Amino acid sequence: MPPSPTPTRSPLLEIGVTLLIPSLILIQLSKPEQLGAAGALVLALAFPIGWGLRELAKSRGFGLFAGLGVASLLLTGGIGLLELDARWLAVKEAAIPAVLGLVVAGSAFTRRPLVRVLLYTPMLLDTERIDAALAERGNQAAFAVRLRAATWMLAGSFAFSAAMNYALATWIVTSPAGSAAFNEELGRLTLLSYPMIALPATLMMLAVLYYLAGGVRRLAGLGLGDMLRGK
Repeated sequence: MPPSPTPTRSPLLEIGVTLLIPSLILIQLSKPEQLGAAGALVLALAFPIGWGLRELAKSRGFGLFAGLGVASLLLTGGIGLLELDARWLAVKEAAIPAVLGLVVAGSAFTRRPLVRVLLYTPMLLDTERIDAALAERGNQAAFAVRLRAATWMLAGSFAFSAAMNYALATWIVTSPAGSAAFNEELGRLTLLSYPMIALPATLMMLAVLYYLAGGVRRLAGLGLGDMLRGK
């Protein structure tokens, strides 16, 4: 990836565009006398899809997570507009993190576990300095074991997301797709998924990063300030 700094992102703006505005549209504007179920669903999905496409354009290439996010939203729109069984929404919600978890877990058996791409990355850590310090101390093999363990932990966080996504979607979305009630339930699901799924999953990922940082501190002899990129 290019070394030049990327534009500063606004987490609050991202949450507003991808979470709050779509949820409010689905909950408040889905009645027949307003936008109707189909119109509200299309308008609500336009905000996060537009944001995801913007992120893809800014990265000047295919961003895995932004691409998956856009694909997930398109599938949600398809389920609603084609009026498929609402159970497919729960399957869709669980499928993407489940597949990611399987891919991450499978990478633990390769020479390059995906934790190197997702967490042990030059975007976050000064990996060149860390690798040099590990080589100097002869601890590359020990750190490789730690990376593999971190990969399993990361796969576990995706498994948690998959299970919670399925359970929450099954619990909240029970109305037929294409109805105003379905849209309103989808809006509530979107709002609740952030505190109940996204935040815990993020904390689990930070725990994996902390586990890696502990390994760097012990095996490479580097403090937190020394291992971070652009300290």
